[in-house]
Amino acid sequence: MESLQIVTAADKQDVVLIHRFLSQESAWAKGIPFETVRESVRNSLNFGGLIGASQIAYARVVSDYATFADLLDVFVLPEHRDRGYSAQLMAAVMAHPRLQGLRRFMLHTSTAHRLYAKYGFTPPARPEILMERFIPNAYGHGL
Repeated sequence: MESLQIVTAADKQDVVLIHRFLSQESAWAKGIPFETVRESVRNSLNFGGLIGASQIAYARVVSDYATFADLLDVFVLPEHRDRGYSAQLMAAVMAHPRLQGLRRFMLHTSTAHRLYAKYGFTPPARPEILMERFIPNAYGHGL
């Protein structure tokens, strides 16, 4: 297995690849417009996973860098799965200096609970204090 090189700069992310995956292959962002993806990359702490010059993985974090973070859009391209890249990507996210000492680090996922548990993610301790405003058909496709 090759080691994943992680790049965090927004301008180093392959937005076309990220959009293609999210809009066509993800369960959570089907149909998301390209400009929405571009704006989300611009306004996030990005973690692009590269093998050589090719991006094969991605995650992004939205945070105030003081108290709160939300981990979003985590993926490894299907043809590169089961090689430990998701663990390398998550290790880079969790080790990032700006994400240390946060009171709350959130993640919404329907898969890979065992992977995320290795990095301290658990079901909410107090689900009764969490609320959301969820629009499942925001991009023209239901979940």
